[in-house]
Amino acid sequence: MEEDECRPLLSSEQTGESFSHRGSTDSLDVKAKRPFHVEPRNIVDHDPQERVSAEAAILNSRVHYYGRLTGSSDRLLSPPNHVIPGPEEIYVYSPLGTAFKVTGGDPSSKNPSIITIFAIWNTMMGTSILSIPWGIKQAGFTLGILILVFLGLLMLYCCYIVLKSPKAIPYMDTSDWEFPDVCRYYFGKFGQWSSLVFSMVSLIGAMVVYWVLMSNFLYNTGQFIYNYAHNVTTSDSEFGTNGTDRVICPFPNTDAGRNDTVASLYFSVSGNDTSDVDSFGRWWSKTSTVPFYLIVLLLPLLCFRSASFFARFTFLGTISVIYLIVLVTIKSLRLGFHLEFHWFESSEFYIPELRQLFPQLTGVLTLAFFIHNCIITLMKSNKHQENNVRDLSVAYLLVGLTYLYVGVLIFASFPSPPLSKDCIEPNFLDNYPSSDVMVFVARSFLLFQMVTVYPLLGYLVRVQMMGQIFGNHYPSFFHVLALNILIVASGVLMAKFYPNIGSIIRFSGATCGLALVFVFPALIHMISLKRQGALRWPSALFHSFLILLGLANLVAQFFM
Repeated sequence: MEEDECRPLLSSEQTGESFSHRGSTDSLDVKAKRPFHVEPRNIVDHDPQERVSAEAAILNSRVHYYGRLTGSSDRLLSPPNHVIPGPEEIYVYSPLGTAFKVTGGDPSSKNPSIITIFAIWNTMMGTSILSIPWGIKQAGFTLGILILVFLGLLMLYCCYIVLKSPKAIPYMDTSDWEFPDVCRYYFGKFGQWSSLVFSMVSLIGAMVVYWVLMSNFLYNTGQFIYNYAHNVTTSDSEFGTNGTDRVICPFPNTDAGRNDTVASLYFSVSGNDTSDVDSFGRWWSKTSTVPFYLIVLLLPLLCFRSASFFARFTFLGTISVIYLIVLVTIKSLRLGFHLEFHWFESSEFYIPELRQLFPQLTGVLTLAFFIHNCIITLMKSNKHQENNVRDLSVAYLLVGLTYLYVGVLIFASFPSPPLSKDCIEPNFLDNYPSSDVMVFVARSFLLFQMVTVYPLLGYLVRVQMMGQIFGNHYPSFFHVLALNILIVASGVLMAKFYPNIGSIIRFSGATCGLALVFVFPALIHMISLKRQGALRWPSALFHSFLILLGLANLVAQFFM
């Protein structure tokens, strides 16, 4: 009876000839493979994501129908091409009723370790690098270096937990999962939506910082061009050094926690009426006019349906960072080192090595080392998956060394005396006059890079937010326009009334880091170990300490 059930309804005499032309189940030819179907039941969980879909069941029943008409060695009534699923639609079904999707196995699409490492380095390197010297100044030189190393190692460990979290989930295909999916698995809808909200905080915070910096760079670039064209010499501040490598202190005799970043200009006009300079100053102001000029350029770019055009310019980020490193190296060699150690008491030109304002540095570093919401995606393209942990560690090492290099050299070479170390600005480029040619090139590079990256960030915000709320990445032009107006308005308001990128970075970093860096990874790790029966009190104590550390990092920002 069983033989009759397995026998095909139609047979052919040409089995020998046909068999040589047909692939076996081990063949690499997709059309030679025969998926099989298991009834959609699941004895492990009731999650509908684990059940075989009706569409997959129909597809496999159709293939089985053709298989009953003819033997596997006959081409007479073999399933046509439109019935056999494509590589992206093939599933392997387990006896538990779980469908595991077969991902494309094209090895040429994978990247070697060196490419993966520098992709992580390039992604992590952002505007935070401009605030690292200021953060070290706020914490104190010695304490700042120790905090940078310690927090870098801590962020690496939390990123490692995020990276391995999908693989710790049993009986489910997590190959296409991102960290919000993992949060949903462990914490339900609350985990999914809270991870989305905190991810939005990091993205919108970055867009606000970009708007403030673009206003700054556009202002200084326009100032340089105007001065050069009209033979105007300016002194950005009456406090500064002399010589070709001039360093300025825009806000002397102010406390370390100040939030001002607007400097007044002192003009010396040669061959021009001062009324022209005054008129230009009224229409070209860092906080009053330039932030509004950017709306004309960037608001239309945010409304593009696709951001693929802007993705072509991401290489400019690498060029900008490399140029910044070269700029810092040349400036430091010309200025020399100016260090004097005072452990607890400040002097006229030097600050203590240990300062109570150190949480401002921890907030900046939380965003500077933040890559946890996209590390799973970046690592999927690594050719050698067994080297993921090693490559992630090397990437964090390179990022930490870059931050240390820039922060230490800028702080150490800042000319004290005659200027106080407390004059280091949240954007260290503000410590150089607009007439500095090398700094002008750096500002121009960064301005163009940010103009191309800003629409990409807006696209990510739109895709995540609109996709979750409306189920469509582009519900309508008016929906997208309303969202973009809100984002742009937040950037303009901050650039006009609170243009301190150091404070914006530390608040957004501490906020998104609380959930995505400390709380969710630590809780997921402890829950996973508990379900395996492997949770021990030292591990529970350490990961509980991580949660408290993230909470303290956020709370401390409001008292600085």
